[in-house]
Amino acid sequence: MLVVAITFNLILLGIFKYTGFLIQNLNVLLEPTGFSFQVPAIGLPLGISFYSFHAISYIADIYKRKVRANRDPAQFALYMCMFPQLVAGPIVRYNTVARQLSKRRTTWGRFSAGARLFAIGLAWKVLIADELARLVDGIFDTTTNPTFVEAWLGVFAYTIQLYYDFAGYSTMAVGLGVMVGFVLPRNFRVPLTSKSITEFWRRWHMSLSAFLRDYLYIPLGGSRKGETRTYINLWIVFLLCGLWHGASWNFVLWGGYHGMFLAMERAGLGRMLERLPGGLAQVYAMGVLMVGWCLFRTNSMPEAVEMFQGLIGLNGFYRPSMALSFGLTPLAIVAMIVGSAIGFWQWKRWPILSGEGRFAMVADYAFIGVLMVFSIIWLGGASSTPFLYYRF
Repeated sequence: MLVVAITFNLILLGIFKYTGFLIQNLNVLLEPTGFSFQVPAIGLPLGISFYSFHAISYIADIYKRKVRANRDPAQFALYMCMFPQLVAGPIVRYNTVARQLSKRRTTWGRFSAGARLFAIGLAWKVLIADELARLVDGIFDTTTNPTFVEAWLGVFAYTIQLYYDFAGYSTMAVGLGVMVGFVLPRNFRVPLTSKSITEFWRRWHMSLSAFLRDYLYIPLGGSRKGETRTYINLWIVFLLCGLWHGASWNFVLWGGYHGMFLAMERAGLGRMLERLPGGLAQVYAMGVLMVGWCLFRTNSMPEAVEMFQGLIGLNGFYRPSMALSFGLTPLAIVAMIVGSAIGFWQWKRWPILSGEGRFAMVADYAFIGVLMVFSIIWLGGASSTPFLYYRF
């Protein structure tokens, strides 16, 4: 029953998400014969990548006797379709919310704490990520043969945009959950402060990393069957992680790219990084990360190659361009500066925003209120930008 249930969920995910990708590649192989299949236009069901994983983790944990099956259809439906995190996570294990499905405690204090998280997540999305969207789109989508400055500006802006877009959604989801009595898992822990790619994946999309570790890496053998097998397992996990993000060879290569650095860090590079000053190790991690985003953000390999050429200066150093003149607005510059200040340094290092006492509490309420007001103004005055993770 375990095999049947997991197979059913994977087939369901595969039909909707990967049929077109498989047929496109099959047509490439059949091109010499002159025969081809029509690529179907299959709409992607809302949240299928996440509730498929929810179902798989639920079934596997029952099989392992970590949890008991829930016999109440309404409670099971609530777990599978909980709207705050349905579309873009975090991936919630059943044992995390099992008791909360039938017995939740809501108070004004918890509602206030959840609303605070929601306001912060909304501000991250609207005031930082959305302000950088036009700059990123201009460089990645409309600039051909980007120069050195354009390419590095694009990948840096995309790093900030993706983090605050996705972390903003996750923070809003956790906040909404707290408001209605659910404690959902934290999905990000200041990942831009990471000093290695291994540390980055412990801090970025933590619910996905934990899922892949527990339901794929460990069943494959983990690190229990020798170093060579461990490296192979890491590559398999991250190749599939890339494919899960999207039906494209760009995503598969992005996963393999991260798997390669994880294997290298385990083989000895990680010990070398530990000897480096923290700042240099962080520059290494962010450099590797930003180069990888070229594969993640571009729509095809030729576009990715153009970005790589720009990163090493093969397209020139600088030129005035439409992307820079229309996308690099004062608000975008402010969003990059503020996003960098918050993202690359831990929040607790800011004593003004992490103090204690009545004054700090009043200041915090006022600050959150201002964020909410500005977010609403921004939402009302500009065209909305969909959450980036919706496409995955």
